[in-house]
Amino acid sequence: MFISKKHLSRRTILRGMGVSLALPLLDSMLPAQTPLAKTAAVPVRRLGFFYISNGHNIDKWVPVGEGREFQFSPTLKPVEPLRDSITVVTGLGHPNGYSLGDGAGDHARGSAVWLNGVHPKRTEGEDVRAGITADQVAAQAIGSETALPSLELALEATALLGVCDAGYSCTYMNTLVWRTPTMPLPMEVNPRVTFERMFGDGGSPAARTKRLKQDASILDSITAEANRLQGNLGARDRNRISEYLDTVREIERRIQLAEKQSEEGITPPEAPPGLPESYDERAKLTFDMLTVAFQADITRVFTLMMAHEVSERAYPQIGVPESNHGISHHQNDPVKLEKYAKVNQYHVGLFGSFLERLRSTSDGDGNLLDHSAMLFGSGLGDGNAHNHGPLAALVGGHAGGNLRGGQHVKFADGLYSNLLVTLLDSVGVKDAKLGDSTGPIAI
Repeated sequence: MFISKKHLSRRTILRGMGVSLALPLLDSMLPAQTPLAKTAAVPVRRLGFFYISNGHNIDKWVPVGEGREFQFSPTLKPVEPLRDSITVVTGLGHPNGYSLGDGAGDHARGSAVWLNGVHPKRTEGEDVRAGITADQVAAQAIGSETALPSLELALEATALLGVCDAGYSCTYMNTLVWRTPTMPLPMEVNPRVTFERMFGDGGSPAARTKRLKQDASILDSITAEANRLQGNLGARDRNRISEYLDTVREIERRIQLAEKQSEEGITPPEAPPGLPESYDERAKLTFDMLTVAFQADITRVFTLMMAHEVSERAYPQIGVPESNHGISHHQNDPVKLEKYAKVNQYHVGLFGSFLERLRSTSDGDGNLLDHSAMLFGSGLGDGNAHNHGPLAALVGGHAGGNLRGGQHVKFADGLYSNLLVTLLDSVGVKDAKLGDSTGPIAI
């Protein structure tokens, strides 16, 4: 039988001047006569981590009921529409986040221990030490197949300097990611830098400045190649590429608008160029870029710090004009506790909006959420008590069928590090060891 279907490599890249644009999974990337469903048996799996600072109001967090017959708590209500893809895990903690003789410093230890289960070294100098984090374990195992092994992003500037928390270097609160026990990685807050890292280096600073004064898109230099490629593809693949390019173009348009506002002095002085003034817009823009990064297989691993520990950010858009750190020290004041829970719910809602974005993006015979494992959590439990358990842990996605979803799994003094190795296992990183972990848990 004559097969006319054109076959493309999964690594097909459109190239232009300073631009390299990977493509999403297309029907044409499958061998001829291979049903799409067959490839979904071993899907590409992706892993993401979302961090919230200053802990959470646990009384408004924990669901009623266990197993599959549970009711979403007030704080978790925003992700209820995603019930089948959500696993709520409660009762886990990080013992190595506690003092262990080092005195105060729970905020610094909270962010340092979150992804590795390792007690960080108390130091005010450059001799910081923690442990390789789960995202970097994954990046080493599955990142070699993508242009970027991992992405480390933040929604709030993390350039704290000196000593930030009772004898602990600010390094421990500036990042969540450790490539090695002594090599922390910076978290990027500027969407323009992330965009250029994903799609092209953008040239020199002078070239980037010149481009800001132009209306042309970064995609213009690859339009001809994209048109040529689409001419040889089926209708579904043509539509998929068009939608993908439109998404990338829209992301860049929004970044250019933010940069124009910055040049005109609309963005506050402390915000770097290209950083949207609105926290909501910053989050949406970041989520859109992460979706494209997954869709085009630019990376399979990311970590996002929604705010750093001791963050004084206020959220007036949801009726909380006070700083988050301030209300986390609630001293059981019911008014502060209500506002504390409101901020928690707001962040859960942002997480839910990202999961919805993944669910609406096709990938093989399913969608990106089907093939991903997302963890939303914290390194501090109750911000007033500065404890390290129980900690927030909300898992989204199915990791290619390895995570059941639709359940509340409750533990009694379980290890958070065991959840981390479970998520690593779900994306194909077997037999990982992190800090005090003892093995995967059943979720």
